[in-house]
Amino acid sequence: MAHNLSDLTQQLLEAAKKAGADAADALAVDGTSISIDVRNGKLEQAERSDGVEIGLRVLLGQRSATISASDVRPETMAMMAERAVAMAQEAPDDPYIGLADADQIIKDFDVEALELFDASAEPAPADLEQDAIRAEAAALAVDGITQIDGCSAGYGSSNVHLAASNGFSGGYKRSSRSISCIAIAGTGTEMERDYDGDSRIFQSDLRSPEEIGQTAAKRTLERMNPRRPKTGAYPVLYDERISSSLIGHLLSAVNGGAIARGSSWLLDAMGTQVLPEGFDLLEDPHAPRKMASRPFDAEGLATQKRAIVKDGVLQGWTLDLATGRKLGMESTANATRGTSSAPSPSPWNIEMTQGDKTRKDLIRDMGTGLLVTSMIGATINPNTGDYSRGAAGYWVENGELAYPVSGVTIAGSLPAMLKTLIPANDARPWLSRVVPSLLVEGMTLAGE
Repeated sequence: MAHNLSDLTQQLLEAAKKAGADAADALAVDGTSISIDVRNGKLEQAERSDGVEIGLRVLLGQRSATISASDVRPETMAMMAERAVAMAQEAPDDPYIGLADADQIIKDFDVEALELFDASAEPAPADLEQDAIRAEAAALAVDGITQIDGCSAGYGSSNVHLAASNGFSGGYKRSSRSISCIAIAGTGTEMERDYDGDSRIFQSDLRSPEEIGQTAAKRTLERMNPRRPKTGAYPVLYDERISSSLIGHLLSAVNGGAIARGSSWLLDAMGTQVLPEGFDLLEDPHAPRKMASRPFDAEGLATQKRAIVKDGVLQGWTLDLATGRKLGMESTANATRGTSSAPSPSPWNIEMTQGDKTRKDLIRDMGTGLLVTSMIGATINPNTGDYSRGAAGYWVENGELAYPVSGVTIAGSLPAMLKTLIPANDARPWLSRVVPSLLVEGMTLAGE
């Protein structure tokens, strides 16, 4: 049954007012998700979920509470509002919470320009199954692949609507299509695995199942018979598949929540050099066909393009209304939330300056060192930026790939690492984080 999400959010706001709330905002999400897994050319698992989730946040003075449900009957919404108000009465005061002022909320927006929803017909489960089977068959056809850990295909769509007692009301639709494959080579203790996958908003942009299966197989075979290099200090090249994790650490450190808590290694870095000169780190929530695009944030503020880092210099924090108020700054319209959670700051689409060299050029230039293609675990000190992670990839000698590597740990200081980055030119432009392969000089590698 289709639901009018605008009506549902207004009913929640009315219920909150009747229950005694001073202010409130409401979120409704109507979604569909289909996931198909295959093994040995046959269907292994099929899942589908359809449903509506509603969430209500009420404010009593400087106290708040959030509650959610999947039942949209009027009596349920009335009960939600009463319980939320009762919870808010017991909550501690927070001087920084509150809805946006009426003059802060977005008045007009163009959802169509963002191309967030593929209007073509929802794929049949049988079509998704065939996509997964084709990816599996392509991987198994590569000599040396012994089995497939799993191949999956999926589809999702959602309709989102947000409304608040300050007068804001707006919504949009999203869709997604995905295919992934994990291939295995070898047996017993000699077994290795790797993967490939793709996720897009539009079916027409999705890479073919055959390409995904073949790439997963190729990557797996390249990992066979790994070794552990000698412990020492070496240059480390982060492959484009995982390089965004480095920038993710920077984004976490400039998050308004971390700054407001005083738990960030970039706490006093505003206006200082955090990346090499010439580097920009830009946020664009209006980029078409990207997963993190949106016209407004979870507090009804207009999203906007901004520079987080310009010419290597840190320009600002990532803020929602509450963290902005705590820091004496304006929100950067980066609030995100779910039906059961209050707003918190989070970045949207991120793009980093690319270099003029290929990944192969950087491998040649690094001489001897480590090309990292996968990582496990993480030990990051949020106050100092001390960094340590398990890694696997390929050892480089004399500018050439020599042999696969696993079971090593790479360590360094994030503030120093980020200031010496050398970028390649291989970032995938359709991702929500467009970050190329990144070379870091002089990291500590713990091997044998």
